[in-house]
Amino acid sequence: MSDRPEATSLADFLALADELWPLATAESWDRVGLTSGDPRAPLTSALLAVDVTEDTVAEALDTGADLLFTHHPLLLRGVHTLAEDTAKGALIARLIRGGCALYSAHTNADAPDGGVSDVFARRLGLVHAQPLVPSQHPAAAQGSGIGRVGTLPQPESLRAFAERLAAILPQTVSGVRVGGDPDRVVSRVALLGGAGDSLLDHPLVRAADVYVTSDLRHHPAQESLELAAAAGGPALVDVAHWASESLWLDGAAELLGERLPGVTFRVSARRTDPWVFSVGASA
Repeated sequence: MSDRPEATSLADFLALADELWPLATAESWDRVGLTSGDPRAPLTSALLAVDVTEDTVAEALDTGADLLFTHHPLLLRGVHTLAEDTAKGALIARLIRGGCALYSAHTNADAPDGGVSDVFARRLGLVHAQPLVPSQHPAAAQGSGIGRVGTLPQPESLRAFAERLAAILPQTVSGVRVGGDPDRVVSRVALLGGAGDSLLDHPLVRAADVYVTSDLRHHPAQESLELAAAAGGPALVDVAHWASESLWLDGAAELLGERLPGVTFRVSARRTDPWVFSVGASA
C-alpha cells in the first residue's frame, strides 16, 4: 500500500472551479466549463489566459500544460464544424493532439467576490464597493453581481485618476481613453470589466463621477457625455477589453494553486489584445 497521495486529476480542478465560479451562475447565453479534455486525465500544470488564440495555445503546449484555462470561451457563438481548416477547429485539434484540456469561466467569473470587476475595483482602491447589478441567482454568493461601484479613498482630478488607472493596467495600443473635463474632481467610481456600454443608463452609473469600462461605442458614449453636460452624469474612461479582464488572472492562479498544491498554475505572458499598432493619434 502506497503512502503517496493520489495524483490530481482534471476532475479535481473541475470540482474546485465550480465551487469558486459556479457554472450555474453564468448568464443563459454564455458557454462556460469544459470545452475539451478527459476529466480522468492527470493534471500537473495549467496556463491561465484571457483568450484562446494561436499564441496562448502554443504557449500552453510549449510549456507542457495539461490545461488551458481562459476567461473567454472559444465556442461562445454557435459553430457547426470543428474542421481543421477553420480557426476554431484548428485550435481545438492542436489542444487535443497535445493532450491539453480547455476550460473557461466567463460571466460566472465576472460577478463574485474576487471576480473580474471586484479585482478591478480593489486595484483602484475603491472603498465599500458594491455590485452595479446584484446577482439574483440562488447559487451566487452574497455580494456577487455585475460591475462595481465605490468611492476613492481621496478625491482626485479625472486626469490623475486616468493616469493612475493607466499605471495599473497592462499597456495596450489603445491605452486609456477619457471623455470629460480633465480637471473635474472625481470620487464616486462605477466600473465594469469588459464591455459595458449596456449599463451607461444604469442609475448607479449616472450617479457616479466616472464610469470605467471597455468597448464603448461612439453614439452611446457621445450621448452619455452630452447628457452629463446638461443634467449631470459620469465622465467616461474606456480601456482595452483584454487589459481590464487580465487583472483577474493572477489572483485566480494563486487561489487555484493554494487549493490544488500539486498543480502549477501560471498566467500567460502573451498579450491577446487584438490591436498591434496605431497611427495618427492625438490628444
